[in-house]
Amino acid sequence: MGRPSDPGTAMWGLTRSTRVFLRSGVTDLRLGFDGLSALVKTHLGQDLLSGGLFVFCNRSRTRVKVLTFDGSGLWLCIKRLERGTFRWPQTADQEVEPAALHALLTGLEIGGQRKWFRK
Repeated sequence: MGRPSDPGTAMWGLTRSTRVFLRSGVTDLRLGFDGLSALVKTHLGQDLLSGGLFVFCNRSRTRVKVLTFDGSGLWLCIKRLERGTFRWPQTADQEVEPAALHALLTGLEIGGQRKWFRK
């Protein structure tokens, strides 16, 4: 069986209408559901129950957390890189296209693919 073409985003069933919000800069990823929910409201100015994806990154840019509501409860997903870093916005929170989230989670950027560990 082959690997999924987009393992980082397939589980969320992203469509063009899915709203994706990135919190810029550093987030303390020791925060769980409640702490990240508060950041969604206070820093991103969004309603957590809207069904959007809210994405946060740690100081070393080696981990991201995605928080979302699926209609019955909250999901909190984490990705940790074995090598390399995420290219993360540092200056302004922003809404991005679902395709941009996919690119970010798979290591793509302008100028080529980032040098991450791959088997």
